[in-house]
Amino acid sequence: MIAQVDAALREIVTADALEGQDLDVVFDAPTKDWAARRNAPTVNLYLYDIREDLKRRPSGFMEERNEDGIVVVRRPAARFFKLSYLVTAWTQRSEDEHQLLDGLLRAFLQYDALPDRLVTGPLAEPGEAVKMTIGLPPPEDRAFADVWSALGGELKPSLDLVLIAPMWTGREYAAGPPVEEGMLIDAHDVIDGGGDARRQKHVPPPAEGPEVASVAPVGAPRRRGRG
Repeated sequence: MIAQVDAALREIVTADALEGQDLDVVFDAPTKDWAARRNAPTVNLYLYDIREDLKRRPSGFMEERNEDGIVVVRRPAARFFKLSYLVTAWTQRSEDEHQLLDGLLRAFLQYDALPDRLVTGPLAEPGEAVKMTIGLPPPEDRAFADVWSALGGELKPSLDLVLIAPMWTGREYAAGPPVEEGMLIDAHDVIDGGGDARRQKHVPPPAEGPEVASVAPVGAPRRRGRG
């Protein structure tokens, strides 16, 4: 998924921002040693943070059906991850770097999401748009100065580019066969007052055996025998 995002960003930078300019487009960590070795005008897109967007974590499962419409596989819905890039321009003159940053900002402002033609491979499998923002304020728990301090370099003008990319969990569960037979419950017909639709209840006759003496109801006078 990350490789496809990198390739899409390279395409946007070279086609829209640089417009044929002969500059290197890299994804290196802009450390002090890297900056000292750089010997050509460069646009750097450094992936410095990867974290799940918990607000977009879905629940439930996605179902895959066969040609007969029967569910054969269930898988958890795709997760969404924020990929944060530190975008910088490197030349011999600050004015040229500012001009490059201006072009980069204009190029990325054209898109709220990656164009469909650039969403390929595993990035395209979940069928979700890859949202994109440029230049938004960083979260409260992270500052760009901290990023530069961690890299060991000096603070430099930069753009914060964030993409929200979907990714499958890789878990799949085979669905059981469809239920074709089960328990059949025969409920009594509803009597609507007309009495036409009645179900006659069949009571089996008593089993044959010795006669049972009749018993007088409680409170009835008991008949005495003669003699």
